[in-house]
Amino acid sequence: MLLLLLLPLVAAMPFDLASELATQVTYDENFARNKMMPLAAAAYSSNPQQCLSTLYKNAQMKRLTSVVCDITLIDKCSGFTAVNHDDKAIIISFRGTDRNIQLIMEGDETLLKNNTKWAAGGVVSLYFSDGFKRVWMSGIKDDLATLQSQNPGYELWITGHSLGGAFASLAASYISFNKLFPANKIKLVTFGQPRTGDKVYAAAVEKQVPYAFRVTHSHDMVPHLPLENQEGYYHHKTEAYYKKGMAAGAHYYVCYDMGESTFCSDGNLADTSIKDHLHYFEKDVSEYGDNGCK
Repeated sequence: MLLLLLLPLVAAMPFDLASELATQVTYDENFARNKMMPLAAAAYSSNPQQCLSTLYKNAQMKRLTSVVCDITLIDKCSGFTAVNHDDKAIIISFRGTDRNIQLIMEGDETLLKNNTKWAAGGVVSLYFSDGFKRVWMSGIKDDLATLQSQNPGYELWITGHSLGGAFASLAASYISFNKLFPANKIKLVTFGQPRTGDKVYAAAVEKQVPYAFRVTHSHDMVPHLPLENQEGYYHHKTEAYYKKGMAAGAHYYVCYDMGESTFCSDGNLADTSIKDHLHYFEKDVSEYGDNGCK
């Protein structure tokens, strides 16, 4: 009985204690900081291979895919595929668009009012769904099949920052649900991800992708958008929340109990900023990627 009473507290304890008590997949800070964030940043570059060459001795980009994803037919969303032989991992990294981040922050209904049923479970933003599908069908789908065939037994790492995080979430759900890759080999880590779908979608992701973490930075406003009470949007687990900076050794919380927790970013609704959204692990994410992760 005492254990049952303590479980909600354990789920939101500082990671150094929670990790010792939790039985589920645990957050790997080194993996998020030194592997996945640079890969998310690389998606902002016109040549992600520069980041890959900086980060690894033996990693090659397969393809950079860029498609029109905006209702104005101006802005583009993109993603790249790669293989990292050092860590035996296939990589899919997504990028959204800066302009649409601004529209979402302004509550633009043209991006948020329309939802669509998600085959893998629940309801998601039509804009996010369409953007993901366009990038997916423009090359990433074929690349995944090819890279998996060429590299049996490798893991699949899926990442993205900001709107790219929403695409990454959808990609992981889609790939797992359609059995395109073993679920226990998929690792999803996003940064500053907006809410992507409803509670049913969140539960589906949690079931389909056991290794799924949303990293959030202190006052980052984008994880609070769309509003939780707007069209039923709700985050999936598991959030790793850095409350007071993201320098090496910074303290963080991992909220294992639910997708929305006041012990993590939901406890900071009044004081938000764009600066914390643009910076993760002490890097300006897009600038870091553009500069070849140097």
